Amino acid sequence: PDVRFENVSFHYESKREIFHNVSFNIPAGTTTAVVGQSGAGKSTLARLLFRFYDVQSGKIMIDGQNIADVTQLSLRKAIGIVPQDTVLFNDTIGYNIAYGDPSASFEEVEQATKAAQIDGFIKHLPDSYQTQVGERGLKLSGGEKQRLAIARMLLKSPSIVILDEATAHLDSENEALDYVESIIDDAVCNDKELQDYIIEKKAVMHELD
Repeated sequence: PDVRFENVSFHYESKREIFHNVSFNIPAGTTTAVVGQSGAGKSTLARLLFRFYDVQSGKIMIDGQNIADVTQLSLRKAIGIVPQDTVLFNDTIGYNIAYGDPSASFEEVEQATKAAQIDGFIKHLPDSYQTQVGERGLKLSGGEKQRLAIARMLLKSPSIVILDEATAHLDSENEALDYVESIIDDAVCNDKELQDYIIEKKAVMHELD
C-alpha cells in the first residue's frame, strides 16, 4: 500500500514540537530508510503510523484513506513493527513467535523462523520450540531476541513492515546488510510488500529504494 504523510505536525509536549508540517510519500512496494541523529523523531514516525499517538494536525494516509478514520484493530493488522527493544513474554520460543498469528500452524511458524534465520539455533536447543525464554527474554542474547521478534512479525505477514533499529544487536554492519537483504528477498518471493525500514545502520541504506 501507498503511505503518505500530509502536513503532519506532532508533539509529545506543547513546548517541544517533534514534527512541523512534515510531508512525504512512500510508494507501494518500495523500501525506505529514515535516518537521523538520536531524538530526531525516527521512532515517532512509526508510532504515529501505528496510531500509538494521533497527530495534532495534518493526515497520515494509507492507500488514500486517513488512518484516523479506521479502527486501530484493522490498521494494526496491516502493519508489522519490530521495535528497538524487543518485547518477549515469559513463555516458550514457540509461543513468542506464534503470538504474531495465533491461528498459524507449526509448519508456518517454522517457515517464519527460517526466513528470520534463527531456525538452526532453535533446533539445536534441548527443548527446541518449547525452550523458555525467561522474563523479557533474559535467557537469550540481544541478537537472538531480535531475530525472534522478526520471525513473529514475518508470521503475521503484514503489508507494511517497520524495522525500528531491528538489527542493532547484530555483530556488524555487513551482517545487518545481508540480513535485511535476505528478509526483503524472502518477502518478494512471497508477494509481500516491505515498505518502511526505520534503521540507523547506514550500510543498509545503499540497498534500499
